[in-house]
Amino acid sequence: MTDTIPDHNQAQARVAQLHEQLHRYNREYYQQDNPSVPDAEYDRLLRELQQLEQAYPDLLSDDSPSQRVGSLPLSAFTQVAHEQPMLSLDNAMNAGEFADFYARLQRLAASEQEIALVCEPKLDGAAVSLLYENGRLLRAATRGDGSTGEDITANVRTIGNVPLRLEGEVPSRVEVRGEVYMPLAGFERYNQQARDNGGKVFANPRNAAAGSLRQLDSRVTATRPLEFCAYGVGVVSDDFARPDTLFEVFQCIRRWGLKVNDELTLADNLEQAQQFYQRLGDKRHRLAYEIDGSVFKVNDLALQQKMGFVARAPRWAVAYKFPAVEQMTRLNGVDFQVGRTGAITPVARLEPVHVAGVMVSNATLHNMDEIERLDARIGDTVIVRRAGDVIPQIVSVVQDMRPQDAETITMPLDCPVCASLVERVQGEAVARCTGGLVCAAQRKEAIKHFASRKALDIEGLGDKLIEQLVDADLIDSVDDLFHLQESQLAALERMGPKSAANVIAAIDAAKNTTLPRFLYALGIREVGVVTAQNLANHFGFLQRIMDADQDALLAVNDVGDIVAAHIVNFFREEHNRDTIAQLRAAGVDWPEAEPQRDEEAPLAGQVAVVTGTLSSMTRDEAKQALQTLGVKVTGSVSAKTDFLVAGEKAGSKLAKAQSLQVEVLDEAAFMNLLQQHGVQ
Repeated sequence: MTDTIPDHNQAQARVAQLHEQLHRYNREYYQQDNPSVPDAEYDRLLRELQQLEQAYPDLLSDDSPSQRVGSLPLSAFTQVAHEQPMLSLDNAMNAGEFADFYARLQRLAASEQEIALVCEPKLDGAAVSLLYENGRLLRAATRGDGSTGEDITANVRTIGNVPLRLEGEVPSRVEVRGEVYMPLAGFERYNQQARDNGGKVFANPRNAAAGSLRQLDSRVTATRPLEFCAYGVGVVSDDFARPDTLFEVFQCIRRWGLKVNDELTLADNLEQAQQFYQRLGDKRHRLAYEIDGSVFKVNDLALQQKMGFVARAPRWAVAYKFPAVEQMTRLNGVDFQVGRTGAITPVARLEPVHVAGVMVSNATLHNMDEIERLDARIGDTVIVRRAGDVIPQIVSVVQDMRPQDAETITMPLDCPVCASLVERVQGEAVARCTGGLVCAAQRKEAIKHFASRKALDIEGLGDKLIEQLVDADLIDSVDDLFHLQESQLAALERMGPKSAANVIAAIDAAKNTTLPRFLYALGIREVGVVTAQNLANHFGFLQRIMDADQDALLAVNDVGDIVAAHIVNFFREEHNRDTIAQLRAAGVDWPEAEPQRDEEAPLAGQVAVVTGTLSSMTRDEAKQALQTLGVKVTGSVSAKTDFLVAGEKAGSKLAKAQSLQVEVLDEAAFMNLLQQHGVQ
């Protein structure tokens, strides 16, 4: 809405339009669990309606979306009348509005004294009422329209952290109100399973929680990773000795066995409340659940009673919102990027928009399957989401805003970098360029991988230097590294004679490597550090790996059909064999020997566990080193464990090993053991 107030007729028409839009968005959000617009867009329209109703009070009606919360309950559930309305909260969108809220509190209190506020995160889930009688859960209901909700008792009983019976001394009748939400780890796990099985993917954790609560079959709800967190009480019997403050009420709720948010705190004044909001905002993306702001409530219950309510919200509370994590914008086009392994990834070009405080102009589309699932087209209005450091992604398309000239998105037939054929293997979602080492996009990444720490570990040869070398046409493939001259390096930007000499020395030192490192450095798809070690242990010689067929590779531990096919296809390409030959000719070498049978390994048959943090290697590297000696490495300590390798901050596993009198090796003893058996 603009700063200019329209005349009465224009306002009346706009109010009617806003009623229709907001009622529809309410149905989508609360009943269908499938919102077509982000929360920020809904909030903007609601605020516009409130401004018009304030300017023209005769346009305010009882059925206005500004006068109630949510929508009517689903007819499939029994309706529940709330004995006390479950109201919503007014929003503060910036520091100025929050300061205005605090000033209103002081006016309502008729005092300039500081007012203490209870501060808590605003969980992004579904509001629920839990009614307990004589300590037992009698009924659970959704908020619904604030006056009438839906009976979801059978579903809520499946939520693990909702107590079926309260603890300690409790009122004979008490209603606890809170939020049911889906933690982020569970949300990501559920969505991944849905993608794998071709099921429905939820746009965000709030939708997932609300949709899970509205399952007619409670056995379905039981499979969803939901949690409940209390934010207050509603109806309570007279035998409850109600405390004087809300903060004390929260302590009662905790004692009854219900979850209260760990971030809950008390602010004595406005400054402390603002500091809480800032701290919570800073850690927002490190929390295990999603929040969209902070909630502030007057701590003094008598003062709450004095301040009262407006039509749809208490005067003594406010939700101070964070910058929205979802916004609407236009999909202007799609670029296709090529990765190190040749994966072709579609990237959306967006009309720039602020999302969670950052200007976003690009978002990932993952692959063509995702584009088809979204039914995204160029020209569409889309909802883009950004959470923390996660790459922005398009979560849905606003279908009713699609223009007539929207264009279908198609995968290019040729690589956008090298014009090689693009192929998509059956059963794989990702399309790939077949150009291999001739593709410039893959060439840079292949060389970076080849020089990386777990590969040939060429010190000083960082990503930016490799990009300079490729861009200057000094190297075209990994074998060119070993023909570089100091003078070539010294001529590059930010490189001098000393730095150039150090890099050349590091490249020369990297010629002496190991077979596992060399295999990993080649960048064969799906061949990581562990698989490379297993291949080297099994075959002993590179040529045997290069000549192995599918069946021979399947005999290797940790190698399945897909990995075996990638290895066969890699060594089948003549240019890959040529590159390896050039590397050998340049002096790259490693020790080779007949593979040692497991029973001949020096520590064959022994069982070990690795725990804690090691300074000289990762736990995976320690595990590989032990496996080279024939040790079976397990994840838990038992009476069958021969020894435990304990790094810094070793915890329960160390305690259990000591209780079972299992031998414990600290890092120094472990490194000495490896050196005794020739493992570096």
